[in-house]
Amino acid sequence: MATQSKKISSGQILFSIIWILLLPVLLLILAGDWFWIEGWLFNIWYIVLGFSTVIYLYFKDPELLLERLRKPGTGGEKGWDKYWLYIFLIVFMVWFVIMPLDAKRYLWTVNFPLGLEVIGGILLLLGFFFTFRALADNPYASAEVRIQTERKQHVISTGVYGFVRHPMYLGGILYLIGAPMLLGSKYGILIGVLMGIFIVVRIIGEEKALARELEGYEDYRKKVKYRLIPFIW
Repeated sequence: MATQSKKISSGQILFSIIWILLLPVLLLILAGDWFWIEGWLFNIWYIVLGFSTVIYLYFKDPELLLERLRKPGTGGEKGWDKYWLYIFLIVFMVWFVIMPLDAKRYLWTVNFPLGLEVIGGILLLLGFFFTFRALADNPYASAEVRIQTERKQHVISTGVYGFVRHPMYLGGILYLIGAPMLLGSKYGILIGVLMGIFIVVRIIGEEKALARELEGYEDYRKKVKYRLIPFIW
């Protein structure tokens, strides 16, 4: 468990629980159908990922949980990244609201192929794996772009970090594309692709900071050649 000075507060735990439960409820409210099968499948995925991550980090790596609960703009975060996070959060909420309105309430997307929904479910499972494993393998997996000198951050090259250099971003992009595919929202897919491009921009900026400030990162880039997708980029 973390030291007393770094103890996780009850307020932070309560915030995490509310955030995990709020979005699934919002999804069904916006859909206008509490018996939406695809919506419930997504909600189960989201809740299991959320609670399993929080519970795992609380008991196994509370310092990382505290790090991920840090407010944007604190602790030496790169100035540009603070604005990136705020913009990304706004676009994320637009994405989340559009999907149930598109796929269920207003039926802007009709005759969505069942096969694409199945593929979306598979992408979500893969996204779950990469997201969870990235947090389990990397105790410095901050939500902010910053060098954690106070925690003696060093390069992690094992586990999924031996597969690609940014496995958590890979998991996130799989989630952003897989969710609207499962739910049957073409507009959600379009916004998900846009957010994926936005993540690529962040990766480029983050790698510049890591190569400049984190010892050993250049050697790691030579060892693990691909940022996000093996043999492509």
